Amino acid sequence: MTHKYIKFDPGIENIPPDFNQKVEKIIAETLETVRLSKQRSGNGYATRDVHVKGYGLLKAELEIRKDLPEEFAQGLYAKAGKYKAVIRFSNASSALTTDAKSAPFMGMAIKIFDVAGETDLDDEAHSGTFDYNLISIPSLFCSSIEHYSYINHLVLKVDEYFAKGIPGILKFGYHWLTGMGKFFPTPLTIRELYNFISLSRLKPTNLLLNEYYSVGAVRHGDYIAKIRAKPVTAYADEITRRVLNLKSADQVFRPALAEELKEHNYEFVIQVQLCKDLKRMPVEDLTIKWPEQLSPFVTVANLKIPKQDISGGDNLKIMEHLSFSPFRCLEENRPLGNLQLTRKEVYRQSSILRNKLNHVPRKEPSGPEEIFGLVATAAKQ
Repeated sequence: MTHKYIKFDPGIENIPPDFNQKVEKIIAETLETVRLSKQRSGNGYATRDVHVKGYGLLKAELEIRKDLPEEFAQGLYAKAGKYKAVIRFSNASSALTTDAKSAPFMGMAIKIFDVAGETDLDDEAHSGTFDYNLISIPSLFCSSIEHYSYINHLVLKVDEYFAKGIPGILKFGYHWLTGMGKFFPTPLTIRELYNFISLSRLKPTNLLLNEYYSVGAVRHGDYIAKIRAKPVTAYADEITRRVLNLKSADQVFRPALAEELKEHNYEFVIQVQLCKDLKRMPVEDLTIKWPEQLSPFVTVANLKIPKQDISGGDNLKIMEHLSFSPFRCLEENRPLGNLQLTRKEVYRQSSILRNKLNHVPRKEPSGPEEIFGLVATAAKQ
């Protein structure tokens, strides 16, 4: 059977002429957030601007499957093999607070080691690492760099709006739909707001039971794709701490994750969804979930997590010194679209400043042994 997947072409990306100026503005806002984070965090160290709250750093192994169809055996997945990896689970919030007050969706950042080839980060071309920054929702509430600045402002101020009751909620909706009063509502701004409101329906679930998505499109060698990490049913069925009660304690996600990992191994599959129709599966609009009935996800690898103890405080401390970037990847697997391209320099600059403020060298680790060796050293001090 012939699959009519869309071939990758640089022309599918729409990078606006004033892209660099918009990115510089976002970088400045992000760095200011990082500078202020040290006093805001209450922990005495500078934090990320988003996904501030980490729940644990895990040892893992990525096993790329054999005999993949040609369309799926691309880039990192061109050859079967095993790679050591680590995983950082996090909350999407921009503040350290209780789980009940944190964002309702989660992050899963994966760092893969000993990957041959140059990365898409010029200053780390030979790091040998490959990152994924995945989140637990399949579509975003922002579609482009043009909308990012005002939507980011609204998301950060949402509690202030909502604290004013109905007038504040109505004002929030008006500002969102009109770009802070600059234009009339559009189908796109309505969809963005709908996606944001839909987050309130998410149930607090054990981190191991979520599906995690790239949300944005990525290059997949000769093709265009989205990525998903999906729990393996046989392992998910063993989880006993499933739906969590956020009122039971200030912190519920990390203890539930730690206890499950003490008891048994776990596993996700890494899946690829190839683009078949650029209208129904757009690259630039991240608010649209690509229809699986048009192009189903296909498993290309297994992400295996051995039984381990992540409950110690040093696990969190070492985790915060790690950097994850979706552009720390092979050119054949890089993120696509103007909103995603924004992340390349924003993430890099944020990481540089965060490490500088924390007096920590910015250096990619050689593997889990180096990372968890630091945990062991810290525990002895």
